[in-house]
Amino acid sequence: MVSGQIKPIRKVHKTGKESDTLIGLFFIFPFIALWFIWFFLPFMQSFIRSFQDANFISLEDAKFIGLTNYINILKDPEFHSALLHSVIIVAVSVPAITILSLLIALAVNQNIMAKGLFRTIYVVPYITSPIAAATVFMVLFRKDNLMAKAMSVFGFPNTTWFSDVNLALFFVIILFVWWQVGFFVIIYLAGLQDVPKELYEAATVDGAGTFRRFLNITVPSLKPVTFFVVTVVTIYAFQIYDQVAAISRYGVLGQPAGRTTTIITYFIQHGIRYMEIGYGCAAVVIFTLIILAVTFIQKILIGKED
Repeated sequence: MVSGQIKPIRKVHKTGKESDTLIGLFFIFPFIALWFIWFFLPFMQSFIRSFQDANFISLEDAKFIGLTNYINILKDPEFHSALLHSVIIVAVSVPAITILSLLIALAVNQNIMAKGLFRTIYVVPYITSPIAAATVFMVLFRKDNLMAKAMSVFGFPNTTWFSDVNLALFFVIILFVWWQVGFFVIIYLAGLQDVPKELYEAATVDGAGTFRRFLNITVPSLKPVTFFVVTVVTIYAFQIYDQVAAISRYGVLGQPAGRTTTIITYFIQHGIRYMEIGYGCAAVVIFTLIILAVTFIQKILIGKED
């Protein structure tokens, strides 16, 4: 009887690349799971509901009506006004927040005394309750109060801004910009820390001034950061709600006279307060498509660094 030879067991070693991939998947799995549970599934439910005539009180009686909800929304003058107001908020607040946060970050990034204190001061508004901040601003922008008088110097009327049909939307924009700038100052500060100092030193040796260094080194180096800031601010601006609710005093959203109605308040008013869940879900789908389209356009215009 010839005894067979026992072959040694070969150990399989994972390459460094495979190991990194597994570790990466392990860390992002919780995020993917939460995204699937808290965003994807609810959105798919909303998408299905958007083709139904459904009411919160009797969801079991919902019936399929095709594109009727979408057609009614696109024909609704109130939706047109809400979309216009949202676009105005985005068009004004996105450049304002981007430019202000970059300039403040550049200033705070210099070798100045109490640098940490200034960084803390600028981020305080972001961690402040939007409702509390709106309440304080409503006092400041009341007729004959501090900010109302100060703005009259620049040609604005001395009036209560949040109850004026011509100024209420700009009051919301001012409040939103004040609330958001501090957070994006921190984002830009982080980006400035990653710009190699050698580039500035070399440019200085070549005779480039402060503005040339900013234009040719700082701006291109911060391109990915700027893309992130513009995208996130755009999404936040489209999602404004707390400030509008504070002005409306939790009555009919969009006061005064519908001049602060946005896409979000339009959805909440119809989908939740009026309990027209199918109609509200159609508004959510349209809102999501608008966000995706705007983000795609921004990516084309701003782009990402290769």
